[in-house]
Amino acid sequence: MSEPEQSPDEIRVSGAYRHLRLERRGIAAYITLARPEVHNAFNARLIAELHTAFQTLSDDDDVRAVVLAGDGPSFCAGADLNWMRASLDFTHDENVSDALRMADMFRAIDNCRHPVIGRIHGAALGGGSGLTAVCDIAIAAEGTVFGFTEARLGIAPAVISPFALRKIGETHARALFLTAERFDAYRARTIGLVHTVVPEDELDETVAATLKNIGRSAPAGVRAAKVMAKTVLHLPDDEARLMTAATIAGLRTSEEGQEGIRAFLEKRRASWVSDDV
Repeated sequence: MSEPEQSPDEIRVSGAYRHLRLERRGIAAYITLARPEVHNAFNARLIAELHTAFQTLSDDDDVRAVVLAGDGPSFCAGADLNWMRASLDFTHDENVSDALRMADMFRAIDNCRHPVIGRIHGAALGGGSGLTAVCDIAIAAEGTVFGFTEARLGIAPAVISPFALRKIGETHARALFLTAERFDAYRARTIGLVHTVVPEDELDETVAATLKNIGRSAPAGVRAAKVMAKTVLHLPDDEARLMTAATIAGLRTSEEGQEGIRAFLEKRRASWVSDDV
């Protein structure tokens, strides 16, 4: 029997997560996909819960980073078989609505105001590679298998393509989308899908080191840096000139900016530095 669907807003009100765990540890919130029996594959409920969790955390200024992980043997193996089976009976309009809900989930992760760190292991296939693409910092275990495998099912990596293309570029997308081949973590690093590859038993240590670096930086400065990284190249030169000047002026005159500059000049630790990871 399929689960009753709830919208992200309904899940936000009820606070009921069934397919993920949300925990606070130090400066970070940890979101762990919790469907290990199906390798954390997507269904409608998991998509709605991820959307809700990231929208909620994005608005929480007590959070300074979000770690996205998967329980069990895999990070995320793509789409759930039962969910795909149900889509066989969808009309065209129902399929459009279903795809838009998934696109909105990826966009909520991509637009999260805080750094999103992917702790990736096992398999990250199809939508799992899409999740990897929307992580600001992707840390993968050796032995992780990636793939934009949708063409093998008679479909295409459509919804995830805007996010994947921004990460790996057109040339790698044309090769990997078309062949639907699986590839290893080192190729994922070479094409820019992940940033760091480590032995699996070093994943947590590497995530902690990344969080420690984030904890040394000012929260508002980190959020502004994410906006710069995502937007500046897409702006006309004149708009980029004005936007970047306004951003640095606002930060320099902010409480955090003033504290950071004073701490540097006085050779002391800034008030917002945290080692709580």
